[in-house]
Amino acid sequence: MSEEEFYIGVDLGATNIRAALADSSSRIHRKIRERTIRNCSGEKLVQQICKLIRKIGEEELDKVRAIGVGTIGPLDYRRGVLLNPANLPAGEVPLEESLRKEFMVPVYVLNDCTTAVLGEKKFGLGKSLDNIFYVTLSSGIGGGAIVDGNLLVGKDGNAVEIGHMVVDVDGRMKCGCGGRGHWEAYCSGKNIPSFVKYLVETYPREFSSEKIRRLIEDNTLTSQNLFQLAREGDEYALKLVKEIGRINAIGFANINTIFDPELITVGGAVALHNRELIIEPIVGLIRQYTINRVPAIKITTLGDDIVLYGAIALAMDPPKILTWR
Repeated sequence: MSEEEFYIGVDLGATNIRAALADSSSRIHRKIRERTIRNCSGEKLVQQICKLIRKIGEEELDKVRAIGVGTIGPLDYRRGVLLNPANLPAGEVPLEESLRKEFMVPVYVLNDCTTAVLGEKKFGLGKSLDNIFYVTLSSGIGGGAIVDGNLLVGKDGNAVEIGHMVVDVDGRMKCGCGGRGHWEAYCSGKNIPSFVKYLVETYPREFSSEKIRRLIEDNTLTSQNLFQLAREGDEYALKLVKEIGRINAIGFANINTIFDPELITVGGAVALHNRELIIEPIVGLIRQYTINRVPAIKITTLGDDIVLYGAIALAMDPPKILTWR
């Protein structure tokens, strides 16, 4: 009887690192999460990942056949190198080479949202589909796409960076990348407070209320408490969330027009914690902005673990584009 094989998936984010151990039947045995260390060298970041892999591997570590990593970008996927990520200042991080030398198994590295759409295809709502798109609405905005059964990776591994799609030609808000009018500058968890402040100060009669002004003045406004006010029925919070939803609908319409998917699934903290307030405006408004037939738009059933599932899928069955070495 052959020895059981195991695979490890890693989700490297700017806030958290997650790792999971799965067997050859895709059953996850253990998961772990830890805050990503900040303001560190690439070497220290690799050491943290290795520590988590050893912890999750335990006695099965010598039976691990491959490691998949879904990571924030930008990437050079051919070298498996993370390139000076804006939200995690660690310089260049040679993920593939470092982990391969440490654990002596194949290591495959892709963008986190590209990895996530693999998870959706293998484990989630996209199992029977060939045209799937995944959107994360979280601290940032990102996407992953499978078109006609083909995973879109791009020349460097940075395809489908939808958060930097222009949704406002007037460029009212500046993105963290330096560009103006980018979707992420309006609707990501990190940037919603700045956009709300702009709307309240520019259109006070339409968007301003005493509660919201106080949060802005006290510098305590967050996407979380804005959506909480909306859930409580606050009239002005609902108007602000509707405007965020309108811009989200433009982003989703652009996705539909460009990629023509059968299904768009949605994850990330902003979406997962505010499902109705996020999905309903998109579904209600998207037809105003796209010519293509509108696909199903659903919250992912894989929740916070979608990149982990994708990383496991990546380790078990890597795309041919990653197996040229």
